[in-house]
Amino acid sequence: MLPTLRPPERNPEARISAHDRVYRGLRSRIMLGQIGPGESLTLRGIGREFEVSMTPAREAVQRLVAEGALSMSNSGRVQTPELSNERIEELAALRALLEVELASRALPRAHIALIDRLQTINGTITDAVSNRDAVGYIRTNLEFHRTLYLRAQAPAMLAMAETVWLQLGPTMRALYTRMRRNEAPHYHRLIIAALKAGDEPGLRLAVRSDVTQGLRMLTS
Repeated sequence: MLPTLRPPERNPEARISAHDRVYRGLRSRIMLGQIGPGESLTLRGIGREFEVSMTPAREAVQRLVAEGALSMSNSGRVQTPELSNERIEELAALRALLEVELASRALPRAHIALIDRLQTINGTITDAVSNRDAVGYIRTNLEFHRTLYLRAQAPAMLAMAETVWLQLGPTMRALYTRMRRNEAPHYHRLIIAALKAGDEPGLRLAVRSDVTQGLRMLTS
């Protein structure tokens, strides 16, 4: 009797690559506010958009659900969260805790090239504001913070901060619309000035104010 031949396994690396591509694509859109609060998604639609099967689409969604960026009902309905005032306040408090500490740790490594880079990014933020580009504003604003925090050399702490940004992404789009900015955030200039002066108390205050003052508008 001949042994039963198993069908050849699909390339696991290709499946992982597809899952990672979907995950990164969705994660970026959520973090940048390209998907609004309470917006529904379907696994079939995600698979069609990224040209993948249901399996990598489902795995990517489950990963984002675990990070708090999406929610999934028992029926399989997927959507971005609509944050309560209490949840926004909690995430704002987390930003203050994590980002103030990251900035403080970055200060001793804040060389001139870093400060110049932050000033350049701040100019790009102003351009996004002038063009009424909400997604561009959120992208460059996060780039400003990430560029500074990378100097802290605290990858676990930065990963936690990015998870908070991810959960706030859709809400940040709503915040941008309400704030009607006409220039880059005032506190960014204070952050840069504190870095130049080596002023840790001033830096901590500027970062705390920057990451919380806007979100307070959504809970008022």
